[in-house]
Amino acid sequence: MKRPILIHPDPRLKKVSAEVADIDDDLRALADDMLETMYEAPGIGLAAPQVGLLTRMIVMDCVKPEDERPPRPLVMINPEVVSASEERNVYEEGCLSIPEQYADVERPAEVEVRWIDVDGKEHREGFDGLWATCVQHEIDHLDGKLFIDYLKPLKRQMITRKMVKFKKERARA
Repeated sequence: MKRPILIHPDPRLKKVSAEVADIDDDLRALADDMLETMYEAPGIGLAAPQVGLLTRMIVMDCVKPEDERPPRPLVMINPEVVSASEERNVYEEGCLSIPEQYADVERPAEVEVRWIDVDGKEHREGFDGLWATCVQHEIDHLDGKLFIDYLKPLKRQMITRKMVKFKKERARA
């Protein structure tokens, strides 16, 4: 089931999410819903807070249809970056909770992440390129941080004003 995505500014997007203690059928159904919502948006990542649930779970898939490779949907429960490279990368980031706004954000070029999957199995994997940027962006959501928090105050305020206007226009429609 596709879920509505919260749009910034929304206080729930600034809260820290709680660790997942039990993996049950409701959590697995949420993971399926989040993947469906992400693909339909379309996006490459989505965190539970973006659908209004303060739960430490993200989904992502950075394989693009034109890549001629099968999709690689990942569901990460309680993900954490366990190591990050000194080397940095800059990517133009966007966010499903901040539609049509993009900005360059600098992050570690490579990260190693540990997480649990929907079957309770622990994983540990290194990511680089777009995958590294995406996983860091989504984990930030779990800590109440948005990509615009990396920007200078003036640029952040300008984007926030655009989002307020966007939400008002959408409410009227």
